[in-house]
Amino acid sequence: MTEMLRPMLELAVLIPGTLLAYLPMKQHLKIKMGALTAIWLSTLLMLCIVGGLFCYSFEIKTISLILPAFMLMSVAYCATLKTSILKSANIALAVCGVYACLASITRAIDAIVYPKNIEPWFGLTGGIVFNIFCWIFVMLAFYPASHAVCDLIDDENIAHTWYVFWILPAVFITINIFIIPWNPNILHTGRIMQGYIVICCTMLGLLLLFYALFYIMAKSLNNNHKLTQENTILYMQQEQYNTLNKAIEETRHARHDMRHHLSILNSFVKRKDWADLENYLSKMSKSIPSSELKLCENNAIDGVAGHYYHRYKDLEIPCVFKLELPKELSVSEIDICLVLSNLLENALEASMRTAPDKRRITVLARMHSDNVVLIKVENFYNGVVKEKNGIFESSKHSGEGIGTQSVRRIAEKGGGYCRFTQKDGIFTADVMLRGNSK
Repeated sequence: MTEMLRPMLELAVLIPGTLLAYLPMKQHLKIKMGALTAIWLSTLLMLCIVGGLFCYSFEIKTISLILPAFMLMSVAYCATLKTSILKSANIALAVCGVYACLASITRAIDAIVYPKNIEPWFGLTGGIVFNIFCWIFVMLAFYPASHAVCDLIDDENIAHTWYVFWILPAVFITINIFIIPWNPNILHTGRIMQGYIVICCTMLGLLLLFYALFYIMAKSLNNNHKLTQENTILYMQQEQYNTLNKAIEETRHARHDMRHHLSILNSFVKRKDWADLENYLSKMSKSIPSSELKLCENNAIDGVAGHYYHRYKDLEIPCVFKLELPKELSVSEIDICLVLSNLLENALEASMRTAPDKRRITVLARMHSDNVVLIKVENFYNGVVKEKNGIFESSKHSGEGIGTQSVRRIAEKGGGYCRFTQKDGIFTADVMLRGNSK
């Protein structure tokens, strides 16, 4: 009976490994935690029992079963999460990389405890030690995984770093598989055992160090990116503020001059000089500045919208802004400003490539509920839009446009959505942003 437990214990580490993989994903589950726990626990227990019996019956190493099981579990893991497949797969690989190092350390301990063990599994003590190591690591990693790593996953400013992160755990997993001795007795030759232990412990330390460095680097990139975004928004607000000040000053002068205008108009009326009166009224109306100053009650959003409004006016692009948003919002102002700036910049670029008589941009934004903001931007385009597999590509480089890609990430990170459509020469962007309930 104890012999059957040995492969089962090796497979049992999949349970703490799965738990560790889900710790940073607590806000991104597609199904409720209770149902997810019941499904995974029953599935993993069945896998440990049936898989352990299978390995025991045919005397094969559990790694032969763990590798395909890991692939299938990774697919199921990604399917239960709202995050991108890239992030989910990277987290799964990161956990597997640590557990591969722990397995190598356990292999050395098992060889010391059971020097004559030539069977393909750890001894009973080795299997128990392996599980203890894995559960201890889960407890040690609980706080950083559920807070620091969770913040990295939620942060869309460093999305591109996930494209390279997978290389690190993949390399360590490969090395740990490569150094598995085909004959356990080799470890007892000369000083190989001491060297093997040092290598395994060093690899685990290096992997954890690299993870920590990746976190520090990602946070630094995130802070720099946020600072850049805030500076951009502040610049737009400053531009809007300057424009408003200029308009207010012009209005003040216009009011000051109104008394003189009335006097002149009165003289024209007394002389019944209707032609000069009409000509003077025409000139006077052109000198009065526009009063279209406030686009939105929220100052940050008004600054961004006002910046593009005046750019459109300067370029003689007809535009309509209808931003029915309150001063206080539960949705992040930064997110709304970033979405608007990306969409309005894309609309501007598309309009500049369109015939002047066909240019028009419409911007709508409103509250759907206390914590949901709907944004819609429509613009005419020249009829040439690159599209591949339902994704609109950039007109300036290969791949999805950076603006639409950024909008998609911002929307989806909070459980919202975005949709880009084209019809009859009109490109439409519909975005829903979710915030915290009040």
